Amino acid sequence: MRRLLRAAAYAVLPGELVLMVCLSAGVRPPAPALVAAEAAVLLLLLAEVAVFLRLRRHGRTSREALEELVPRAVLRLIGHELRLMRSLALWVARRRDGVGPDDRAFGHARDGAALLLGFAFVCVIETIGMSYLLADVPVVHEIVLVVDLYTVAFILGLYAASVVRPHVLSADALRLRQAAHVDIRIPLDSIATVSYELLFSHDKKEEGVLDLAVGSQTSLTLRLSEPVTSVGLLGRERRVHTVRCHADDARALLAALTRARTARTPA
Repeated sequence: MRRLLRAAAYAVLPGELVLMVCLSAGVRPPAPALVAAEAAVLLLLLAEVAVFLRLRRHGRTSREALEELVPRAVLRLIGHELRLMRSLALWVARRRDGVGPDDRAFGHARDGAALLLGFAFVCVIETIGMSYLLADVPVVHEIVLVVDLYTVAFILGLYAASVVRPHVLSADALRLRQAAHVDIRIPLDSIATVSYELLFSHDKKEEGVLDLAVGSQTSLTLRLSEPVTSVGLLGRERRVHTVRCHADDARALLAALTRARTARTPA
């Protein structure tokens, strides 16, 4: 049943998108085709809700039920967008995400700020220019305006996520993050060595190595005694034994991490 629903969604939703574009452009399809398309979308929605409720009755959590109905990659992309928008709200409120009262936070947004904010400024100028050029084409103007405004929000969200989601050092683990798409927890007992190592090139992707570069640079290299699992944006999992990351004050993070590891070592 779930495979049938996914196949129906792959067929119905692109058709609905084409229909919306036609209506926005002033092209009105025949009435029977319009009614059939809307009925198909409604039936698909009702079927999805029915299967979701059935899965919940059989003991699945809401997240598990959604993962049964929606491809994992789609769910992760939606989650990424929601985290970006939440990061914008936290940035405006001057709050941070995932930092407990006994944790130490280490920022990593400074060296990437110029690029992201500069790109956002260029997009704002482009939005103003396109609005002026398309003023005589209302439908295209509205579509392009929405896309441009969302692009600006997306870029600002990337920067905000880097600000409000710092690296976090707790009593037993180091949590490394990058914007809204990387969040990896490394137990302190799994860290074999950590060193200050400033690198500016990560062109070659090495097996078992995770590079969390900021501004094309990393400054700390962690070698692990036990590999940890890194999950990519679309849900692809990798086992990594070496992690390179960057922090605004990498030497302070190195010192704090060394003290935390020493405190856990038996005398």
